Amino acid sequence: MNSKEQKTVISTFEKEVYEGLTAFPKYLSSKYFYDEVGDELFQQIMALPEYYLTRTEYEIFKANKSEIVKSFDTYQKGFDLIELGAGDGKKTKILLQELQEKNYNFTYMPVDISQNAIDGLVSDLDKGMPQVKTQGQVGEYFEVLDRLRQMSDRKKVIMVLGSNIGNLLHPRAIQFLKKLYKAMHPEDLVFIGFDQKKHPQKVLDAYNDKTGVTAAFNKNVLSRINKELNGNFDLDKFIHWETYDPESGTAKSYLVSNEKQTVDINDLSLQVHFEAWESIHTEISQKYDDDIVKWLAEESGLEIVKSFTDKNEDYKNYLIKKSK
Repeated sequence: MNSKEQKTVISTFEKEVYEGLTAFPKYLSSKYFYDEVGDELFQQIMALPEYYLTRTEYEIFKANKSEIVKSFDTYQKGFDLIELGAGDGKKTKILLQELQEKNYNFTYMPVDISQNAIDGLVSDLDKGMPQVKTQGQVGEYFEVLDRLRQMSDRKKVIMVLGSNIGNLLHPRAIQFLKKLYKAMHPEDLVFIGFDQKKHPQKVLDAYNDKTGVTAAFNKNVLSRINKELNGNFDLDKFIHWETYDPESGTAKSYLVSNEKQTVDINDLSLQVHFEAWESIHTEISQKYDDDIVKWLAEESGLEIVKSFTDKNEDYKNYLIKKSK
């Protein structure tokens, strides 16, 4: 691969696409799956029978909503509920409804990288739950965590739901949790979901559905490069491939070139050469058990207060605080 001519890279998207496609092996970040098209595809994924994560966490919230919200603010002194990677907020609305019905004093601050997702969620809450004070924010997690330091001294409950932490390998997960630690006051809490280790086939099926929706979701990063950076990826020349290692608990997604080819990305003045069956690594989906979560927390200066799980123990939400 080579650069046609020198170009000053400005946006984060340009910078990371250039870095990923000129690296060996090639990679692209899963955060770039999401735009208006990607958001809709992920909505379809969450409804797939193979994709257990959303249903399972929804089940946990339905069964434990009263205990969960009480653990957020035991003495009802008021708090800010900050959700990183809020998406459409479907599961969170269960907790918002419970907080509202029990007259908790709180402000909901959903955060997402997708402006489309935040606009949709804020609009939806304004119509359906107008009593909930909502302040939507757009940004990447680490950027928003830096902002948290500038917020008031009011108690914060920081939620990280779904498979968000699972997109990070353990060293980066610890880095992420350490940034949470630095953003927290002593009384603040983290409410975070960790997908549990389970039958390997169930994991593989969750990220490689038979209808091809997940493949289209992964390929949306190539579509975005075509649309936003004037690229000419032929999506039919790439296949979606999923792997899972039950020892490490790491599921990985790839886009694999099914022939030797060259792709032009004109706005980056870049030609990208692919050998037949060369891959682009696009996503990590990490799986855990209690011992791993405890270790991650301890390495980050945090400790587990309690956890909530579903009947099959496929998924767990952990309430975490700063260690004394």
